Amino acid sequence: MDAAQNKQLIQNIFAEMAQGNSRPLVENMADDFCWIVSGNNHWSGRYEGKQKVLDQLLAVLRSRIDGRIKTIGHRFIAEGDYVVVEARGNNTTKSGKPYNNAYCFVIRLADGKLKEITEYMDTELVTAILGDGAA
Repeated sequence: MDAAQNKQLIQNIFAEMAQGNSRPLVENMADDFCWIVSGNNHWSGRYEGKQKVLDQLLAVLRSRIDGRIKTIGHRFIAEGDYVVVEARGNNTTKSGKPYNNAYCFVIRLADGKLKEITEYMDTELVTAILGDGAA
């Protein structure tokens, strides 16, 4: 896929994520997908393998968010195998606290599948609102 096709795929995924539908994200992850969470807190680290991402990162996040997780993409920049997304969360924790982090996702694709996401966000907000992560 070229940069324009990669960008369109990611825009489609984020359009669904804005509605709380993470299925396209999961369906488009390669089996050897890797999610890297930046920073130096309990959530930070490398989650290697689709199943590990689902079990050790996303399931823990889902356990702390009330309802479906919503992430709204605002800006998409594509070059080659990479798409960069500026995004904002629109979520509430199960304890009723707003969790609306700002994100920059650097996404690498290969053969039409997501291979790697590097996530940059406000790690202080993560710790203050979500507490300890799965790491």
